Amino acid sequence: MNIEIKNVYALIDGEIKRHSIYIEKDTITGVDNIPEGFKAEKTIDGTDRLVIPGLINAHTHSYMAPLRNIADDMPFMDWLLKGVNPVEDRMTGEDAYWGAMLAMAEMIRCGTTTFNDMQMHIHNTTRAVKESGMRAVISRGLVGDKYDKEDRRIKEAFEEMPDGEGTNGRLTFRLAPHAPYSAGIDYIRGIVDIAKEKGLGIHIHLAESQTEVDNLKKEYGLTAIEYADKAGCFDVPCIAAHCVKVTESDIALMAKKNVSVVTNPASNMKLGNGFAPVPEMIEAGINVCLGTDGAASNNTLNMFHEMSLLTLIHKGTHDTPVCIGAKEALDIATKNGAKALGLKNVGEIKEGYKADLAILDINTPSMVPRNNMLSSLTYSANGSEVDTTIVDGEILMEGRELKTIDLEKVLHEANAMMERLA
Repeated sequence: MNIEIKNVYALIDGEIKRHSIYIEKDTITGVDNIPEGFKAEKTIDGTDRLVIPGLINAHTHSYMAPLRNIADDMPFMDWLLKGVNPVEDRMTGEDAYWGAMLAMAEMIRCGTTTFNDMQMHIHNTTRAVKESGMRAVISRGLVGDKYDKEDRRIKEAFEEMPDGEGTNGRLTFRLAPHAPYSAGIDYIRGIVDIAKEKGLGIHIHLAESQTEVDNLKKEYGLTAIEYADKAGCFDVPCIAAHCVKVTESDIALMAKKNVSVVTNPASNMKLGNGFAPVPEMIEAGINVCLGTDGAASNNTLNMFHEMSLLTLIHKGTHDTPVCIGAKEALDIATKNGAKALGLKNVGEIKEGYKADLAILDINTPSMVPRNNMLSSLTYSANGSEVDTTIVDGEILMEGRELKTIDLEKVLHEANAMMERLA
């Protein structure tokens, strides 16, 4: 569909000004300049609207959305092993499908257009992504000690990939050794060898808790970052989630190896794991992006909430109000995420880029007056302002109405699921 977004405020290159945007099929083909021969099949009036690049949730577990609020106010390992895992283990593939649909409904309504998912039920999640219209990077979470290429879980990681390749339109794939405490060095090395052979990236949890770091130091004499490097994770494009408990040498190593770090402020605080040294990582040249983690630990999938925390936390921990400002937070939540995920022409509003956009209603109390609309996106917005979400040129939500997801059905299935599982 050819779409014209007429005379709208737009966030382009860190500035918000009036523009008109032209979309042909899945691509932005004009900003202010009407493409030759363009005929709009749909025109969106930009009055009282602000369009931004779709937000990129660079680390989450979509199938776990129904597990929100089931294991709150617990120490991290108790939360994981006693609270979440027993329920998670009882989930079926169909449960995972409805969990992913619930997650995507929430993300679309909050202006997220792309998410990077670590999954236990990869088939059901890819099915949900295809139906929802979102853009996603999917990884099968992999755990083990000794590598075995015949491992059922490793085989599952490739069954959704066309000819074993890493991309299929809106769907991109990675490999995901879960974490140092659940994947041995030999096992990870085997996964990395496959990644090298197939040209795939790695998605892994690293240095999330003090317990993880202490145990690795005791058993191997290594930090979590050194452990991952020794296992070869950084020899391919690597996305490392959390990285809360890292040293200066860890940061230098990740910068040297071009590791992208996903910070998850809400999850890390809620589980009592602390604050990732994001300003220091940025200073070192690391590509930092932003994620919510799963709803079991966040307990939302709202990237506006995450952006707000990102800016406020580090001002507080570093005793300076000029630490990670609004523009930097928006870059972290958009184009930095696209870079981390290897998504070309995604994360910005430019000609030739994918039409992944969120349109906000700025005639709402939280966005008025319009003193500084850039600041309002991180310090004032809460996600409810998102009126329209577009992915790959397709309108997934308009007037707050989801177009590709039957929300009533999803809510019913999620409630029924947890009545059975909890």
